[in-house]
Amino acid sequence: MTIAFIFPGQGSQTPGMGKNLHDAFAAAREVFQEVDEALGEKLSRLIFEGPADDLTLTANAQPALMTVSLAAMRVLEREFGAPVAKAAYVAGHSLGEYSALAAAGALTISDAARLLRTRGNAMQAAVPVGEGAMAALIGKVDVKLAEEIAEAGSSAGVVVVANDNNVGNVVISGSKAGVDAALAAAKERGARAIPLNVSAPFHSPLMQPAAAAMAEALADTQISPFNPAVVANVTAQPVHEPALVRKLLIEQVTGRVRWRESIEWMATGGGVARFAEVGAGKQLSGMVKRNAPDAEAVALNEPADLEAFAKSV
Repeated sequence: MTIAFIFPGQGSQTPGMGKNLHDAFAAAREVFQEVDEALGEKLSRLIFEGPADDLTLTANAQPALMTVSLAAMRVLEREFGAPVAKAAYVAGHSLGEYSALAAAGALTISDAARLLRTRGNAMQAAVPVGEGAMAALIGKVDVKLAEEIAEAGSSAGVVVVANDNNVGNVVISGSKAGVDAALAAAKERGARAIPLNVSAPFHSPLMQPAAAAMAEALADTQISPFNPAVVANVTAQPVHEPALVRKLLIEQVTGRVRWRESIEWMATGGGVARFAEVGAGKQLSGMVKRNAPDAEAVALNEPADLEAFAKSV
């Protein structure tokens, strides 16, 4: 059965995540220690103890989620004998793409942690608080309708489709004025719209200063040959070449997260029948079930889940 490992993005964080793996396995403890040393602080303490408000800050949530994902992946590989090479593809939602790249060997865990701290700080600083907004369009909404709603709102300000997660879950992002106008347009079209409690308009053109910061940070980062291929957010296509990784990670800051298309491509063009979400939460597993209903989706964050999965591959 063809497998893909997928890695969660922001929103899956919760205090205490990964502590069960840390306490049970030396392989996991190594990952937490490596990230603490790379960042020069005890991010592990914040991950385990909170407070939740501090963990949710973009600059903390991004490296924290990567740490938990890579700790789970390290346990899966070293303790249970299921290496990442068992998969045909890896992919991650937004920041999860860094987790996927590190799992596949393109980035070291230390470099991924430093890059995500830079990315989080740069995304937060790109737009003053209160000037940007994001909203989820839910219910009978597909990306085409979401694009129409965003276009209607763009007369008042910047607004684009940021995350195409699945039919019934499409996120728009941009200036507060643009998103507010889009919310009114959504109501006119009978779509449900929920403003999101986020600190910046991620994956929109307003993130260009953060893209420039990531271009500078990535220029000094070694991108190694990797395996398996990474299905990129901005193209929903597999990437095999290290030379392309920098370009795509820079584009990802302002570009659309094409998650629905990524899952659909893996399930059809890539022949993936089993998706394993590695790390905190189960959000991506739910999206898989909507985007590829014939595929199996499992969430791997408990030791027993990791062990059972390893025995089945």
